[in-house]
Amino acid sequence: MNEFDWSDLDARLLQLLVAVVEAGSITGAAHALGVTQSAVSHQLDKLRAITGDALFVKSGRGIVATARAGELAVQARELLRQLQGFAHSGAFDPARWQATITIAANDFQRDVLLPPLMARLREAAPGVALRVIPSAIPSLEMLRDGACDLAISPRPPEGSDILQKRLFEDEYRVFHDPAARAAPASLKDYLAADHITVVYEPRRALDLDRTLAERGVRRRFAIMVPGFAGMPGFLRGSQLLAAAPSLLGRGLLAGFASVPLPLPCPKLPMYLIWHRRHQDDAAHRWLRGELEALVPGVMAGDAPPGPAR
Repeated sequence: MNEFDWSDLDARLLQLLVAVVEAGSITGAAHALGVTQSAVSHQLDKLRAITGDALFVKSGRGIVATARAGELAVQARELLRQLQGFAHSGAFDPARWQATITIAANDFQRDVLLPPLMARLREAAPGVALRVIPSAIPSLEMLRDGACDLAISPRPPEGSDILQKRLFEDEYRVFHDPAARAAPASLKDYLAADHITVVYEPRRALDLDRTLAERGVRRRFAIMVPGFAGMPGFLRGSQLLAAAPSLLGRGLLAGFASVPLPLPCPKLPMYLIWHRRHQDDAAHRWLRGELEALVPGVMAGDAPPGPAR
């Protein structure tokens, strides 16, 4: 009965077998593998015990492989090739990537970030389709259950298996239609106006509105829409004012004038959010890198803006 069995096989033994077959000698194999001759002899004894075959026999001053060793060497080369492919399975070529990626984003981050991302994908990964779903307040479940591959939101959910990266920080400005009214000249003028704002379902106010209300700042909201995309139609031709992220002035709110808010207000951070299971996935890591890489251009106004409505 052999002292060893098949479970004692490893890549080093397979490499040894192939090296001895190809070199035709213990000395040549040792040189090719960068080990001593005694190490090769010891490992060959182990391999003989596993296979139950002599593997190599003396022939004159050298050695020759047995028929069984020749057959095993063919299998060993294929196994080594497969092991190498397994070890390098993380190597990723975006040009060959075929997938549908789902990103959860509300209209602000959707229009600011995803059109330039799609332009990058068209060039580097033409086989990738982009599916966009509303994020509302991103939940742990939508990330854990795979409802989306990434979420982009100012409000990352808290969970030990959820990862995040801050992409940028924007500021709010007061938008108005310059053909219908002048900019508010003072805080009093600003507070006296009618306003349009966003209230996400189910009745979630913007962080800005909540913070100002907590400070006792009262504004009269004449219109509440479920997303920033609903603002332009009401703002155009009206006396309304809208506090919205400044980046929307390059796309969704292009054509409207804007001025700084006449009182201190919080910034708007934006985070990229994903589940831990995607952390080391080569394709997912590449996609996150592409999103991060386009942010400086977006902030500088170099990236293509989202669609104006």
